[in-house]
Amino acid sequence: MGAPVNSSANSAGMSLFALAQRGMSAQMVRMNAAASNLANAGSVAGSEAEAYKPLRPVFAEELDRSTGLSSVRVDGIYRSQAAAVREHNPGHPLADENGDVWTAPVDENAEMVEMLDSSRQYQNLVEALQTAKQLMLDTMRMK
Repeated sequence: MGAPVNSSANSAGMSLFALAQRGMSAQMVRMNAAASNLANAGSVAGSEAEAYKPLRPVFAEELDRSTGLSSVRVDGIYRSQAAAVREHNPGHPLADENGDVWTAPVDENAEMVEMLDSSRQYQNLVEALQTAKQLMLDTMRMK
């Protein structure tokens, strides 16, 4: 028979991986929203209502009262209320009766920063998991 498994250590290990998974999922949502916004930057519509509105993920804290650990969850993904940019371009096939077209209000620089930041955060979580895995393996070798 082997040594008894310490359930608190086991649940702490599982909590670490669950927390990292939640964080990684949140960062993927951020990256996907930024990618969608970048893909639609410069898109044109025939009216302000039809213009692409950037996606904005909203996150909330989730506290596990039994462990005291706090993690993140996606609370929703919403469309920005930013106004589309009106451009006078009477030769454009989507131009309205005034010769105007409406461009998506996407700040490409801000979206690139968002994508880079979420990518770095994701990588940090991957590295934390790799370190935890290595520490667990080293601990098992010591027994």
